[in-house]
Amino acid sequence: MAMITLSLAVGTGIAAAPGAAAATPCPSGAVCIREFGGDILSKNIFYSYGAHNLDNVTGYHILVNSQTGGAGLKFCYGYDGTDCSITYRNKGEYPAIDFTPINSIVLLP
Repeated sequence: MAMITLSLAVGTGIAAAPGAAAATPCPSGAVCIREFGGDILSKNIFYSYGAHNLDNVTGYHILVNSQTGGAGLKFCYGYDGTDCSITYRNKGEYPAIDFTPINSIVLLP
């Protein structure tokens, strides 16, 4: 099983090249999975605590934690929040993550 390792250095936004479209913001209180083009698909915006199964999310994407109050998240290899990583609580954008082996994410208070 591959382990998910993320840098704890988190930025506050994507630096867009001149003339590039601005990235879609992740709403406050949500966790979002951003496409490399800057878009966030509505199916990849999560607001409620608990497990969220991912639907056809493969390859590298940017995860954005816009939850408030120090809320966290875990990446899980199994569906329904099983076989999970440690809890990440940093707010902002995480480095690109290969979501191919990830089948769910869990939002935690």
